[in-house]
Amino acid sequence: MSYRVLLFFLLCLFLASNAFGHECIDCHKKVTPNIVSDWQLSKHRPNGVDCSLCHGDGHRSAKDVEKVEIPTPETCANCHETRVEQFKNGKHALAWAAMKAMPTAHWQPMALMEGMKGCGGCHKLGLKTEAEIRELKRDGAGFGVASCDACHTRHLFSADEARQPQACRTCHMGIDHPQWEMYSSSKHGVRHSLKQTGILPETAAAPTCQTCHMQGGDHAVRTAWGFLAVRLPMPEDKQWARDRATILQGLGVLDPEGNPTPRLEVVKAADVVRLTQEDWQQERDKMLKTCNQCHSLNFAKGELEKGDKMIEEADHLMAEAIRTVASLYQEGILAKPESYAYPFPDLLTFHDAPTTIEQRLFLMFLEHRMRTFQGTFHANPDYALWYGWSEMQRDITEIKTMAQELRRRGR
Repeated sequence: MSYRVLLFFLLCLFLASNAFGHECIDCHKKVTPNIVSDWQLSKHRPNGVDCSLCHGDGHRSAKDVEKVEIPTPETCANCHETRVEQFKNGKHALAWAAMKAMPTAHWQPMALMEGMKGCGGCHKLGLKTEAEIRELKRDGAGFGVASCDACHTRHLFSADEARQPQACRTCHMGIDHPQWEMYSSSKHGVRHSLKQTGILPETAAAPTCQTCHMQGGDHAVRTAWGFLAVRLPMPEDKQWARDRATILQGLGVLDPEGNPTPRLEVVKAADVVRLTQEDWQQERDKMLKTCNQCHSLNFAKGELEKGDKMIEEADHLMAEAIRTVASLYQEGILAKPESYAYPFPDLLTFHDAPTTIEQRLFLMFLEHRMRTFQGTFHANPDYALWYGWSEMQRDITEIKTMAQELRRRGR
């Protein structure tokens, strides 16, 4: 094909696409006007990214809406290949798989999970298989497969929006994900808020969520300790090693004899723990490099080590609580649910704990322990103490008291 013929072909393709784009705009200005206005404000518009490039050209009228293609990360990768590859290597890409891996996820109301009005509303960020995408479309949840649009919201797809800490707020706040509250009321968050309101100058140092967790715009979001704050290898301190082993047994990753279980592969796949010293150290070094932009390296190391220490302290209380409940199973005082593979409370079935003492245990693990170490790492002493550590101490007291009462009734 000659150069002139090729040029003519591309020109025809552009004109046809442009005409089709106008057709979409004319209709959708009446049907969904704000979608059109957002696209017109986006960087896609001046760069020639029209409706058909993301949604295909099969849909031409109200009679064939089912032919609309919903974008996936692969759609975005046509232009943003590097960012999509980074995203695939981070924990956000595993969010959907992590939700599905919860043992009792399928017991929850569909609207909460696949309908995305609960867990699925945030975990939709994760990558999905082709079969899962077909299932979501079949059940009417046409959105939630693009992943990128969780932070770069449709149809503006603004990078400036996604760079703001508020972009993280929808998912990272509340019970076991209260990072927004921790950050926004920490000195880091307060300074950034003052920058946004113009009280502090634009050049003032004020780290955001993205500063620490997406260094240089890297979309491979990961942390040294992972979501569950358990890792391998075991610590040299014998007490901490014993406590961590108990927590891993509560997670169903180790059996009562301390041997790995099939669930270990699920935990590996979800990337919620660091499994080697090298993997942990790599993430810790990235964070130290970020902290060193404002703080001395010695100060940064010391502060992060305080977070490690709080995990150790929290693990000791947590392990004691797990052993207390496990002893009730072993003594026959508390009936072990049939769904539990081992005579240990299954910390991943927290939605469906059958008794008050087990509910308290799961609350201690997924809310109060999380707040203890996350509050520490997010430089929020109020969360680390009052919403975390103090609540854990209350938890262990109540769990022991309930265990005594159950034993008294049993006798």
